[in-house]
Amino acid sequence: MTAHKRRWSADITTRSNALDLEKAVFKQGDPRRIARSLKRSAEHSRLRKSSPYRSAMSMLTFYINRAGRNLPAERRRTLEAAKHSLRRLFYREG
Repeated sequence: MTAHKRRWSADITTRSNALDLEKAVFKQGDPRRIARSLKRSAEHSRLRKSSPYRSAMSMLTFYINRAGRNLPAERRRTLEAAKHSLRRLFYREG
């Protein structure tokens, strides 16, 4: 099996057709910064198939799920906080 077939999920986060992601967006330490970057990418994308909110949240959730148990607890907390920030940015939560 080629490396490309084994790492298809990594390709999605780097070469997604749905969103043009900022480089290393998921490695940033500030959850609000991650959320703002995802929001900006989702709002400017012409290739997405759903609302900007759903596209941004889907990409973030996809990244968290694909990392699975390999994602350190601190990193998971940061990304979960980014979900909360994303909801606030899109006025989905009080």
